Amino acid sequence: MTGRTTWWKTGVGLVLTALMLFPVYWMINVSFTRDQDMRKDPPDWFPFHGTVEGYRAVIDQQLPYLGTSLLIGLGTVALTVVLAAPAGYSLAKLRPRGGGALSFVLLIAQMIPGIIMAMGFYAIYLSLGVLNSPVGLVVADSTIAVPFGVLIFTAFMSGIPDELLQAARIDGAGRFRVFWSIVLPVSRNAVVTVSLFAFLWAWSDFIFAGTLDGGGDRRPITLGIYHYIGNNNQQWNAIMATAVVASIPATVLLIVAQRYVAAGVTAGAVKD
Repeated sequence: MTGRTTWWKTGVGLVLTALMLFPVYWMINVSFTRDQDMRKDPPDWFPFHGTVEGYRAVIDQQLPYLGTSLLIGLGTVALTVVLAAPAGYSLAKLRPRGGGALSFVLLIAQMIPGIIMAMGFYAIYLSLGVLNSPVGLVVADSTIAVPFGVLIFTAFMSGIPDELLQAARIDGAGRFRVFWSIVLPVSRNAVVTVSLFAFLWAWSDFIFAGTLDGGGDRRPITLGIYHYIGNNNQQWNAIMATAVVASIPATVLLIVAQRYVAAGVTAGAVKD
């Protein structure tokens, strides 16, 4: 009976997984489909007469956008970790006055709709003259990632034994040395988790990109795909090929970092 139940659950899981992954499969299938086969009824479930013209279009037209997205993603990761890690350490171990209120404010900040923040950034950037710049998008994307990062670092660093930090202080280490040499290396899982989510948010961002970026070769890939659809609405193989290529970095990062993410997200859930 137990074996039948296990197989039944496995079967349901496989069906649900197939349903969720079907759009990904269809995206890959269409990326190899020829233009003249797009409107076939019924459609080809496999690209028997496949073409790579879509991927050639990606190389010719979309590489600058991919480079911009990579630059924005890495910049967002760096700024997020630089700001969130010390803040999480302070809330977890230094326990400043008002720390609880600050944590509540960080939760509230994550509830603000992105379009409202984008409008605020537009007014500020317009007065500062930094519209249409990757730096502006890095700062904007970091406002989404930093509150999440602080909460993750706080939960993870709260589980670091105080005795470990006290031993370092007895040896003469100051607070910064303790943070840099002890806390940060021990918090590797949290660093990977925050970095991954920050990169994914920046890589997939469309609201800030559409509001704060004006065009040219410095657009991120999400905006490149959007305008590409408008300019080439008949070349679906090129559109889907762009989407496939844009999905590769996020997929690779998730596969490589999944065990660190699982440890980082669940840190602090159980207290001794």
